[in-house]
Amino acid sequence: MKQYLESFLAYLGIEQGCSVNTLAAYRRDVSDYLCWLEGLGRKNPDEVSRDDVLAYIVSLRSEHHLAARTVERKVSAVSSFHRFLVRENITKVFPLGKMERAKGEQRLPDFLSHAQIEALFAALDPDFAKSLALGLRDRAIVEMLYSSGLRVSEVCSLTLDAMRFDEQTVRVKGKGSKERIVPLGGVASQWTQRYIAEGRPHLHPKRGFAPLTDALFLTSLGKPIYRQAVYTMVRAAGERAGIAGIHPHTLRHSFATHLLAGGADLRALQEMLGHSDLSTTQIYTHLDRTHLQEEYLLHHPRAGKFLET
Repeated sequence: MKQYLESFLAYLGIEQGCSVNTLAAYRRDVSDYLCWLEGLGRKNPDEVSRDDVLAYIVSLRSEHHLAARTVERKVSAVSSFHRFLVRENITKVFPLGKMERAKGEQRLPDFLSHAQIEALFAALDPDFAKSLALGLRDRAIVEMLYSSGLRVSEVCSLTLDAMRFDEQTVRVKGKGSKERIVPLGGVASQWTQRYIAEGRPHLHPKRGFAPLTDALFLTSLGKPIYRQAVYTMVRAAGERAGIAGIHPHTLRHSFATHLLAGGADLRALQEMLGHSDLSTTQIYTHLDRTHLQEEYLLHHPRAGKFLET
């Protein structure tokens, strides 16, 4: 059945507009599933049964000990693959039927406090970096991640002409190649402009030559920066600031949480984050319970009073 995988991925890329990273995730998940079926001796889609899929799910949980969210993602990929086969008239069998996917526990996104954000930026002082060019680049990236709530893939794909400093906005290409205009804070704008003027021209293997790409953020070799490089940089900056285990998405979560805590409208936040469904954005309404508790204790007239005994 592996012959159908490439057709499935082509469908996702061309007709659904899935990103390269999304396609890579689908390839991994469906390939693992097809290897499982191969081990069972299933040679075509008509032979796959509901029990086969159930056994696969059980193996993910009991043998591979995967988290509930990971299992749910893999089952979603399997379901999409079988729906594609039915849609293309390759088979009439849809083995998942009305199978209910097990809902994992809701894991709330991690985010940083205001004090931790300031400590992180302090750890990204370009004057103490390996080179000024790289220091300016790293500071601009982290400022942008927190200022605009961008995904790491969106930051890596930014080009020079996406920046609109006069309007303090940035044009972002998100999931499914959907474009949106996102606000860019004044501080992030200043750091990005300084990086473009003082840092980016020096990110080339041969000093004195202009970079050969219009990508905004570059590696030390003058090539477009990649996701893993940003992950590594953010994690290292977090460790210097005394904050373990942070990643670029932590800054996106912090952006959303701090905006809501400050009174931002949920619909506006949805648009800024590029969420197609409001329910995805609503998870952030569960995060700031400490803030709500503080507001309650501060403003409710009987919150801090107790009956005399």
